[in-house]
Amino acid sequence: MATLAQEQRTLAQRLLGGVLGGVAGGLVFGALMALMGMLPMIAGLVGSDSAAAGFAVHLVLSAIIGAGFGLIFGARVATYREGALWGLAYGAIWWVLGPLVIMPLMMGMGLQFGMAFTPMMLQSLMGHLLFGLVTGAVCVWYTQRR
Repeated sequence: MATLAQEQRTLAQRLLGGVLGGVAGGLVFGALMALMGMLPMIAGLVGSDSAAAGFAVHLVLSAIIGAGFGLIFGARVATYREGALWGLAYGAIWWVLGPLVIMPLMMGMGLQFGMAFTPMMLQSLMGHLLFGLVTGAVCVWYTQRR
């Protein structure tokens, strides 16, 4: 039976693995967003139109979302295959939550479900899936080396 200290350490490792995974996934996805010219739109969340501000906001959100991955799935992902599969599912969930629900509501645009299959939204889906894949893989890597 694990002690409280072991459980806390494990939780801390999962959270840190998720944060590191989220930052790594955020860097990859952020580079794609920069190529697509989407970072100024992300900056709009903090009242800016700067690509640099958008990238900073994106990385902070990526770290937070990655921590959520570590918390929710960190104990379930013992292999890279599991990390990849849960990561892809997590990325798909955040594609729905982020650009289709939370961001449009925060920007006063209303829900965007009708736009789910435009080329830009499909690129966003691919970016979120890639984010989840990298997040899951890095989380497994970090927690396995501990």
